[in-house]
Amino acid sequence: MEVKVYSVEGVMLIGHDRKPEWRKFKVYVRALKPEHALERVYSELGSRHKLKRAHIRVESIVEVPLEEVGDARIIKLANLDKIAR
Repeated sequence: MEVKVYSVEGVMLIGHDRKPEWRKFKVYVRALKPEHALERVYSELGSRHKLKRAHIRVESIVEVPLEEVGDARIIKLANLDKIAR
């Protein structure tokens, strides 16, 4: 299977206990399937912003070509020939 790049867009609830505010997000993720990309987004946003899955609403998951990706980290990962351990 080939690893693809997905653009995941949606909203997340920031400050849910003090002053709740829904903010938009757009994240580029490398994954095999859209389901894997969704799990990755839940994991990254949850750990980065201390959010639960109920505080993240995904509106779209779209496969994008590498030329449209705006994240330099994703581009570097996609262009690697091999990963050294």
